[in-house]
Amino acid sequence: MGAIVTAVAASAAHGFSKQVRPAIVLRQGEGVEGDAHAGVTVRHRSRVKVDPTQPNLRQVHLIHGELHDELQAAGFNVAEGTMGENITTRGIDLLGLPRGACLHIGPQAVVQVTGLRNPCSQLDHYQKGLTAAVLGRDAAGGLIRKAGVMGIVLAGGAVRAGDAIRVALPAPPHLPLERV
Repeated sequence: MGAIVTAVAASAAHGFSKQVRPAIVLRQGEGVEGDAHAGVTVRHRSRVKVDPTQPNLRQVHLIHGELHDELQAAGFNVAEGTMGENITTRGIDLLGLPRGACLHIGPQAVVQVTGLRNPCSQLDHYQKGLTAAVLGRDAAGGLIRKAGVMGIVLAGGAVRAGDAIRVALPAPPHLPLERV
């Protein structure tokens, strides 16, 4: 099985979870149509407080469905959209992508990966221990953030469950993802 979209979600209100929908529409340079985090400039409340004029590198949030499997096996009540993601995937190592990788989703949409989602305390407000569950350490003791990746919309279009995802890597050297 190739990489696919398993669910899409959006929410007009700032909150933790997003509602799963039959389809979402990505708008070039803005994000998910009708989503609280869509916009050319930053929309995440913590980042708006720091500098509301900074570019929005977090227009689209993607999580690999395999993370949901891992968290469910550990006893957490999570599903598509629960952790605020817009697109849930399967069959793609989102966390292993380099910065600037482009995800061609469905017939038209293209999302460029900008970095890692930095887990926040809202995860623990949803369910105690969830923040720790999406963080880990590598062999050298470095922090691993597993809560998905963020991206910007290079080409708009409708996205729905079942859409194929094709990865286009940037020219080398490949830069590792950092939190955005």
